[in-house]
Amino acid sequence: MTGTAPRSGRLSADDWAREALDQIAEQGVASVAVEPLARRLGVTKGSFYWHFPSRDALLQAALERWERDEQTAYGALESIDDATERLRTLFRLIAHHNKTHIIYSELLKAAGHVAVDAVLGHVLERRTGFLFKSFRQAGLSQKDALNRARMTYAMYVGVLQLELPKFQNRQPIKGFDGYIEHMMTTLIPKV
Repeated sequence: MTGTAPRSGRLSADDWAREALDQIAEQGVASVAVEPLARRLGVTKGSFYWHFPSRDALLQAALERWERDEQTAYGALESIDDATERLRTLFRLIAHHNKTHIIYSELLKAAGHVAVDAVLGHVLERRTGFLFKSFRQAGLSQKDALNRARMTYAMYVGVLQLELPKFQNRQPIKGFDGYIEHMMTTLIPKV
């Protein structure tokens, strides 16, 4: 959503947070700044200061929004009773171009920032916990489920790093569907 035309109506704090997430996806965490976001939204800086005392407060709100969206997505997956189908659904979601993958990659690049590190820690814990629980329910021992969860997550992060430019440009990734199928066959226990 890029624009310079003046907006009618008031922006909410959530509008600013969503725009900050779009900015993170496009240019990284360091690019989040009040003036460029105000231009993108077609408003003055005064609109920003109505909602936030600082850029850090906006960044925190954007990260919290992204984390809530992530939590909602995993909550929907947890409603799938069959563990192997739950894992297959997750793998299929990974295969789609999704802004959340890009945002996550940009957050990984910004590791070391206190607010980013906190969110990365929560998301890592929730995601690996989800994987661990699913692998346990699919019949793996505690040790094997933990190892499989870590391996699966490491593969996810690796794929994002390898294919980030294609994810960002929504370009097809040659052989990607086959790769996802191979990951599912390799990592998801057969019941």
